[in-house]
Amino acid sequence: MQGYRGPRWLPGGHAQTIWPALFSPRPALAYRRERWDTPDGDFIDVDFLDPPRPDAPWLVLFHGLEGSSASHYATAFGALARERGWGYAVPHFRGCSGSDNRAPRAYHSGDFEEIGWILRRLRERTAAPLRAVGVSLGGNALLRWTQEAGDTAAATAAAVAAVSSPVDLAAAGHAIGQGFNRLSYQRMFLRSMKPKALAKVARYPGLADAGRIAAARSLREFDDAYTAPVHGFAGVADYWARCSAAPHLARCRIPTLVLNARNDPFVPAGSLPPTGGAEVAEVGRFVTLWQPPHGGHVGFPAGAPPGHLQAMPQAVVDWLARHG
Repeated sequence: MQGYRGPRWLPGGHAQTIWPALFSPRPALAYRRERWDTPDGDFIDVDFLDPPRPDAPWLVLFHGLEGSSASHYATAFGALARERGWGYAVPHFRGCSGSDNRAPRAYHSGDFEEIGWILRRLRERTAAPLRAVGVSLGGNALLRWTQEAGDTAAATAAAVAAVSSPVDLAAAGHAIGQGFNRLSYQRMFLRSMKPKALAKVARYPGLADAGRIAAARSLREFDDAYTAPVHGFAGVADYWARCSAAPHLARCRIPTLVLNARNDPFVPAGSLPPTGGAEVAEVGRFVTLWQPPHGGHVGFPAGAPPGHLQAMPQAVVDWLARHG
């Protein structure tokens, strides 16, 4: 995957992002859903593909912004786990499973406490290896858990991987508000997120400023009006600074893979951790960086049209199996 190159029929970061999300074939997966009550009186929904034997390894996937177990990358990883005879779990961040959550809070890019609680519950179910993948927002949050857990992380997870994650949230937040990104991806996210936030404020008056949420025209404005105040941050700058994973990679103490395509439309290549020179020591010895030139944002399509999405999950899961 380090040397991955996109198919010639699908050139460029935007095409390698949009085509896989909208047009690549998806396997049919028969998930089993559990609803877990959270310590703060809320709930999350977790979708499972149960393994054929009780001692099978488990793969856990944390989805991206407004994603779910039906996202193209989630079904690709699920199909691979099923093929290998592994268990597979997709915990939904609050409000992303098709049901409104009960509590005032939602989810955010640095939600490491929620990640830790989920992983510990899964760890209690099996003594077999537990490996985790986080995609985009979910990957940054998973990295923040790995960093905060430090030496204790190994008691829960054997290895982790972050795919297309905005490890510098300010750089990604700026990039997604520019040009074609602003007209496409940003608009798509806001179309989903703003109604949820306004409904939450209607249920919990005073939670956030409904007028500012309704007027938000960028993810930066939305995070400043809603995500930051609801989750205890002073504002968007404080949220993005405290939750970015890039500055803390050297704190990882379990095998950690960070995969980012350098043509990702809204994770600028210049914001990624260095892969050479004296600065490479900043990521620490537990971290492996893969930064192929192509792939887009959670795309990495392969094969002849309409393409398939197995190349990236195969490479990531192979790495996880070797290192954890």
